Amino acid sequence: MTGRPEADPRPTALTPAWPERAAWGTAPSLRAWQSAAMRQYVEELPRDFLAVATPGAGKTTFALSVAAELLGRRLVDRVTIVAPTEHLKLQWAEAAARAGIPIDPTYAAGKGKTSRDYVGIVVTYAGVAVNPLAMRIRTERFKTLVILDEVHHAGDALSWGEGIREAFEPATRRLALTGTPFRSDVNPIPFVTYAPGPDGVPRSVADFTYGYAHALADHVVRPVLFLAYSGEMQWRTRAGDEIAARLGEPLTKDLTAQALRTALDPGGSWIPSVLAAADMRLSEVRRHVPDAGGLVIATDQDSARAYAKALKQISGEPATVVLSDEKLASKRISEFTDSDRRWMVAVRMVSEGVDVPRLAVGVYATTTSTPLFFAQAVGRFVRARTRGETASVFLPSVPSLLGFASELEVERDHVLGRRITDEADIFAAENDLLAQANAGEAASAELEASWEALGSEARFDRVLYDGGEFGHSGEVHVGSEEEMDFLGIPGLLEPHQVRELLQTRQSERARKQKAAAPDHDRAGDSVAEVSTHEHLATLRRELNGLVAAWHHRTGQAHGITHAALRKECGGPAAAVATADQLHARIDRLREWAARKTS
Repeated sequence: MTGRPEADPRPTALTPAWPERAAWGTAPSLRAWQSAAMRQYVEELPRDFLAVATPGAGKTTFALSVAAELLGRRLVDRVTIVAPTEHLKLQWAEAAARAGIPIDPTYAAGKGKTSRDYVGIVVTYAGVAVNPLAMRIRTERFKTLVILDEVHHAGDALSWGEGIREAFEPATRRLALTGTPFRSDVNPIPFVTYAPGPDGVPRSVADFTYGYAHALADHVVRPVLFLAYSGEMQWRTRAGDEIAARLGEPLTKDLTAQALRTALDPGGSWIPSVLAAADMRLSEVRRHVPDAGGLVIATDQDSARAYAKALKQISGEPATVVLSDEKLASKRISEFTDSDRRWMVAVRMVSEGVDVPRLAVGVYATTTSTPLFFAQAVGRFVRARTRGETASVFLPSVPSLLGFASELEVERDHVLGRRITDEADIFAAENDLLAQANAGEAASAELEASWEALGSEARFDRVLYDGGEFGHSGEVHVGSEEEMDFLGIPGLLEPHQVRELLQTRQSERARKQKAAAPDHDRAGDSVAEVSTHEHLATLRRELNGLVAAWHHRTGQAHGITHAALRKECGGPAAAVATADQLHARIDRLREWAARKTS
């Protein structure tokens, strides 16, 4: 008796369009992590599988490899892909076509049949929520693989999660993908497994995880330079009070939000100065990467248009403006992707999933400040094409954003009912921030009524890279040689070369400043460093920030780290330590970070 030949257990090879996305030294058709995940999937063939992979690692390739494998084995007959946005529907359909899987990107829930030329459809989460019953009927008719892209969006609204569960509960296979930290709310994400953690609180359990740190070591993603800018802000409150504050200083949540909005106001000096600095950085990168592009992520449409106007004056070239409610938005993204134009300005639309590999410089010019959105935004710049490329992201010196930047390599799970045990924990205020972000226009209107920008001025603050901080002492003015020490870093360097160059330029500038100062000035400065309360407070904040970053990187408690620093460097507690003692501890902690990375 003859039967059908046994299916090849190896992952299906993809068409020639895919190998160019592979990491150096990996298999010709799949990256190393994709091959490992495929082997695990083929061995287990689970009904539900959650893959967590950093943005830019190639989740789409992995998912379509799974789809090709299941279709080839006749384990499924149809594929349904659920994506966050309309533009991503087109992107998925194009990628699937290159993999030999025809997908209909125009399908809408309730539409009914599609052409027989298609073996699947792609819809949005919002589209499923409109008519989950119609999607359920389609799912029941065929042996269906459901691919849930950026599955955390199933929790954007309670109705979305319920709709996804109702529509795809009968599916033969479900593959969930995500590349960013899960949500901070306590709504379980459909088809995701949760298990109690060490503290008894349920946490999401991924079947396969490929984090940013692993991808960076494999040269699958680019390292990221975060260039932070502070400066003086002035604004008027609803009560008529005029307030002046320095961006990045310890402030209440409301004052921090108002200071950030003042910085991002197109009528001030802060955002034009930062855009000019970002354009200079882009010019430097384009010396080595000629088609490198830049992206500004704006809060609203008016700001986006104003930023585009400023960029045209700065660079001499018009910027591509992408607004999510415009019909031509997807076309504009595609045109920018295939061109060598310098700048694109968008309002959230390209914050997640959109693949524009040539993006190398970004400006985080939005008031949205949750870990989820920040990781999504940074994910637009980390997609590697050739070895040695470095991404540069400009951002305001806001404590929460600096914390997110320093913890880019931390892997996170979705925690149900997370317990806050540490005031320094960056998630401590996330529920309020997320609620404010989700409130949308209502929250913005309320804040608008209580705030009026009067003026702003930008100052270069520091560079965050690989868990360390680099900068120059004193105020660094925009356009100065000190700022150019960091803006002029070459666009093609290996990660360890970037770190060494940052350390070298910081040390050389410090030696020059010390040599240029007369002996009596240096003596006076030494006394001032020990006695000036503001300078000591600044050093203590810097030390505490580094200790917090070390905690999230290693899990070591803050107190243990402070004690270890005191043991190695000497001196009393940080609250009464001298400036020299604080400097020594800061330098020692940076040495630890460099050694751990190496």
